[in-house]
Amino acid sequence: MAVKIRLARKGRKRKAFYHIVVADSRAPRDGRFIEKLGVYNPITDPATIEIDFEKTLDWLQKGAQPTDTCRAILSYKGVMLKKHLLEGVRKGAFDEAEAERRFQIWLKEKENKIETKITGIEKSREDDKKKRLEVEKKINEERAEALAKKRAEMAEAEAAGDKAEVKQEEEKFEEEAEAEAKEKKEEKAEAVEEKKKEKQEAEAEAKEKKEGKAEAVEDEKKEKGEKSGKKE
Repeated sequence: MAVKIRLARKGRKRKAFYHIVVADSRAPRDGRFIEKLGVYNPITDPATIEIDFEKTLDWLQKGAQPTDTCRAILSYKGVMLKKHLLEGVRKGAFDEAEAERRFQIWLKEKENKIETKITGIEKSREDDKKKRLEVEKKINEERAEALAKKRAEMAEAEAAGDKAEVKQEEEKFEEEAEAEAKEKKEEKAEAVEEKKKEKQEAEAEAKEKKEGKAEAVEDEKKEKGEKSGKKE
């Protein structure tokens, strides 16, 4: 039976992580497995790798073949190097103490590289955060400046509007006063005209009465004259 060390997908869409498992090469990728060796999460920075070093080394020595991705993960954790060193001990190239010494040197260098990378990532995050805060501060200052300018313009417009309204009220008052004075003048002229008309009517009526009285006297004289003519 061909045995492989490979990844089994877990998690949800866009939030996937993987189990490092030993499985029959004929089994589906996310199907049944023989043994779980660790966890690989590529979402974190740097990627999180948790692995049972001894169990994984044992399976490699038994002939389990890692996939390309798993080989890279095992190389990163030093499992492939340890397997290579133990093969050198088996062949008599050096003893176990030398193999362990070489492995510890590599492990120390690897840890230093990882630490340097983590420090660089943290510094980069701090720099990015600082830049974002500066950009955000600048944007807020520009917004505050624009808002202050807008408020000043609104206040100026409001003041100008108040002045225009006062002037409009004054003009309206003057127009009303002029209209009222004109109306009174017209009323006064009408009253004078009315009195004049009444006087004329009174004079005409008096004249008419006088003429009527004169006609009556004339008629009376005429009657007396006619009566005197009859008696003779």
